[in-house]
Amino acid sequence: MADEEKDWERATLEKLSFAALKEQRKARRWGIFFKLLTFAYVTFLLVILLQWRGDGDVISGGGQHTALIQLEGVIDAKGEASAEKITGALQSAFKDKNTQGVILRINSPGGSPVQSGIIYDEVRRLRGVHPNTPLYAVVEDICASGGYFVAASADRIYVNKASLVGSIGVLMDGFGFTGGMDKLGVERRLLTAGENKGFMDPFSPVDTKQKEYALSMLNDIHQQFIAVVKQGRGKRLKDSPELFSGLVWTGQKSVELGLADGFGSVESVARDVIKAEQIVDYTEKSNPVERIAKRFGAAAAKGFVDFTLRDHLRLR
Repeated sequence: MADEEKDWERATLEKLSFAALKEQRKARRWGIFFKLLTFAYVTFLLVILLQWRGDGDVISGGGQHTALIQLEGVIDAKGEASAEKITGALQSAFKDKNTQGVILRINSPGGSPVQSGIIYDEVRRLRGVHPNTPLYAVVEDICASGGYFVAASADRIYVNKASLVGSIGVLMDGFGFTGGMDKLGVERRLLTAGENKGFMDPFSPVDTKQKEYALSMLNDIHQQFIAVVKQGRGKRLKDSPELFSGLVWTGQKSVELGLADGFGSVESVARDVIKAEQIVDYTEKSNPVERIAKRFGAAAAKGFVDFTLRDHLRLR
């Protein structure tokens, strides 16, 4: 009987010991997990901080300098090249008494004609308010359509020989699904109050009158674009029948056509034209949270919106 009690006690102690060991291991695993989670969080914050600080001035400091504003990507109300951000940066650059000249570095395929027009008008206004502060556009890879619309506001435009410049035209793009719907046996049922409320609906056959109206609207905006280019470039433009046809030219050809004035980079224009080698970047940057949100969500959201909201008007 005594032996049985000892065996029972031994078994109970073993179970308790194993249970304690399991709890210790579980606690250790959770401890490691939370340590790793904390480490990842701290690393994430450091990466954001370093990235944010890395978006600062090209060369910072006081004294006379060349102000730099970067217009990159599609010109869009919600993007980095929105009129709000670009005009805000322009105002800050012109307001600084140490600014000897402003460089608008452009690398854009175009975008919204409205946003482009707002930037153009603000540049013209600021040049009137600050007549002694020149503004030059420096083109990198591409300055097309809405990008060139903005560039036309500059005193001079500098390009690289291999830059892509021009595309002075307007387009409205979209899709037509009527053929596919017929094959699938899908019927479109569109009810409107107002005969043109379903204007250019991609699920309905093309209406001739609506198409003519759309072309007329595009032509009106195209004429506005042409007027802006002629106003900005003046007699420097060469007489060419294809100048406003929507074609894109190399930087070298754009100089020959009078669409650009010469070859140069941000550094060479600051050094040789403005005579102020120190460059300060006034470009408005989004905060890290906005940047991450856009990086993970904006692309998918924009793709969905672009696909579902039918035709889109673009200077490109």
